[in-house]
Amino acid sequence: MLEKQNYPVHWENLDPELYMRRVLEYQADQIEMVLTSHRVPGRVTGGVVTPRWISYRVFPEISTKVSKVIGLSEELALRLGAPRVRISRQGAAVQVDVPREDAQVVRLINLCRHLKEIPKQTAILGMDESGVPLLLRLPSPDVAHVLISGTTGSGKTALARSIALSLAMHNRLGEVQMIFIDPKGNGFDPFVTFDGGHGHAALPHLLRPAVQDVHQAIFLLGEMVEEMVRRDRENICEPRVIIFIDEVADLMEQGGKAMDRLMTRLTQRGRSAGLHIIACTQKPLAASIGSLTRSNFPVRLVGSVASADDAKIAAGIPGTGAEKLLGRGDFLLIAKGHVTRFQAAYVNEQEIRQIVNRMSSGGRQSRRWLTPQPQPRPETQSQPLAATGTDGRIVEAPIVPAPPEEVVKKPKKGLVSTMFGHQLKLIK
Repeated sequence: MLEKQNYPVHWENLDPELYMRRVLEYQADQIEMVLTSHRVPGRVTGGVVTPRWISYRVFPEISTKVSKVIGLSEELALRLGAPRVRISRQGAAVQVDVPREDAQVVRLINLCRHLKEIPKQTAILGMDESGVPLLLRLPSPDVAHVLISGTTGSGKTALARSIALSLAMHNRLGEVQMIFIDPKGNGFDPFVTFDGGHGHAALPHLLRPAVQDVHQAIFLLGEMVEEMVRRDRENICEPRVIIFIDEVADLMEQGGKAMDRLMTRLTQRGRSAGLHIIACTQKPLAASIGSLTRSNFPVRLVGSVASADDAKIAAGIPGTGAEKLLGRGDFLLIAKGHVTRFQAAYVNEQEIRQIVNRMSSGGRQSRRWLTPQPQPRPETQSQPLAATGTDGRIVEAPIVPAPPEEVVKKPKKGLVSTMFGHQLKLIK
C-alpha cells in the first residue's frame, strides 16, 4: 500500500475527488523528479485511475532509451512509497503503474448487472486498464483454450470461478456445459452445494459430477476425446463444453503419459468440436504440463509470479512485468503477443452458492439469479475518479483497439482519469 504519511496531513480533510487530484499531481511530480535525477528526463502527460492502480503516461525525451526508464522501477517505488511499480512501453509512451492506497474490488455481480448484453459463450474476466469490462469469447479460433498461471494468492482459482459463473449465468444448457476437474476438492466446491437443507443442488450446466481423482480425470478426458471424434464426424460443435482443470501441472505429473496424450489431443483439436480447456497452475513449465500441451494455450491469464523468468514462462513472451503484479486478482491477458492488464472480477462463495441454488430451481430462464432490485453501476463508479465502462470490452486476438479513449490529456497539474464511455473489445 502507498504510505499516506508521504502526503501533507491537511490533505486528509479534503473531499475524495480533490484528495485524489492532489495525489495524482504529487505522484506525477515525483515520477518526473526521479527520471530527471537519473538523467532520463520525461514528462507525465496523463493517466488512468483503475480499481487497483494508477497508470501514468510518461513521454521520455527522444534520446532516452526505454530500458533506462524500466530500470528505475525500484527507485520509483521507493520515492512513491509503493511496494512495487510496473513499467511497460505503450506505443510511443512509457506507462508507470502505481498501486492505489484505496484499492477497490471489482465485483462480478455488479458487472453482470451493468452490462447491457453479453454475447453467448463469452466469459467476463474483469475490468481492464482503461476501466472497461473485459470479456473473452471462447469459440474464437485465437482463443480456444486458456491457461491461468500465478503463485498462491494471485487469485487464479477465484478468476476461474468468475469465468465459470459468468458463462453459466448468460448461457442456456444448449449453449454451454461444464466439467470440473478439481484435485484439491475445494477450487470449484461452491458450484456443488446444499440448498438450505432442502436437498442437493448443483450448477445445472455440469455435464458430470466434479472429479478429484487422477484416474477419474483420465477416464473423463478419454470420454471427451471420444466426444470430440464423434462431433468431428458429425460436423457439430454445440453445446460448447468447457473443461475447468485446477492445478493442471500436478494432475499431469500424476497422470503421466496417458494424461499428457489426452490433453495434447484436446488442446490441438478440441476447439473445432466445441471443447475448450481452462486450466489453472502454479507451475506452467514444459516439464510439468508438456511442451505440446503448453504451446496449445493461445490465451494466457497471468497473475503475480515470483520472478521475471517465471513471468516469461507463464506468459510465453518476455518483458511482461508479471513479477511486478500486485496479486489478489491483478492479472495480465496475453493473446497473440498483445498484453492487457486487468483486475479480475470477484465473486465470493456465498454468492456462487446462492446463484447456483436459484439456477438449479429454474432461475436461468427467468434470470432469477439476479434478485430484482435497482440496477447499480459497478462499485468503482462510486469513486469519483475510478474508471468504469458501460457496455464492456470483448477482446479479440489480435486485440482490436477500442474507440478513442476519453482521457484528459493535459499537463500533470490537470492529471485526471475520465475513462467513461461505451466500449467493446473482443477476444475471438
